[in-house]
Amino acid sequence: MARTERLGGWRAFPLVRWTGLVDSAGHPSLRTVVAAVTGVMMLVDLYLIFMVAPTDSVLGHVQRVFYFHVPIAIMSFLAFFGVFVASIMYLAKQDQRWDSVAYAAAEVGVVFVTLALLTGVIWARPIWNTWWTWEPRLTTTMILWLIYVAYLMIRSYAPNRSKGAMYAAVVGIIGFVDVPIVYYSVVWWRSIHPSPVVGPLSASNSLDGTMYAILLFSFITFVLLFVYLVLERMALRNAEDDLGRVRFSLRRAER
Repeated sequence: MARTERLGGWRAFPLVRWTGLVDSAGHPSLRTVVAAVTGVMMLVDLYLIFMVAPTDSVLGHVQRVFYFHVPIAIMSFLAFFGVFVASIMYLAKQDQRWDSVAYAAAEVGVVFVTLALLTGVIWARPIWNTWWTWEPRLTTTMILWLIYVAYLMIRSYAPNRSKGAMYAAVVGIIGFVDVPIVYYSVVWWRSIHPSPVVGPLSASNSLDGTMYAILLFSFITFVLLFVYLVLERMALRNAEDDLGRVRFSLRRAER
């Protein structure tokens, strides 16, 4: 009886359950928990970036864009790696769940790589005195953006869903080749882009200790944001599929 009374509040608001904010037992769903944790960590991250992080002696305050730009760029790589793996699994198993993961990761990845380009432009204007230059890192990143925009267009304009999934999976696998090219572009070609500060190509002690700690916290925050966005997009896609089935049933009933 006590349990019924405790859950009564949620039962009074079926829309809350339908949106996935709580599960069937009335507990917060995984998406809700991830969203709440991400929101809190994002607020803390903003405080660390603008109030705690030391101001760079050479670049000044514009260097703070770095705490957004680097994690966002890495999240785009993570998203496209997810597309790569999920696409292979879909072609191997023909399981729609893998296709759903690939589709959601691709959409989130396009958002992140777009933000990476925009934050890079914000940083470049005061440092390079230009909004854009066709240097290797920027050019290969733009190509990466075009590849996955094409991925989404293929899915939208394919003659049917199964063919769209198959064609997009091939693009998702081949397109991932550009990700390591983007990362290693500053080594393989002459570039004015700064050298990596994280990863296998980064130099030891390339960052101040406080800067590194804040960058790490920012990275974790954006990982959680990435997970939340993928979960949210997959849930929305499932809702779209359910709505499509309802519409199909209604059309058949009308006949």
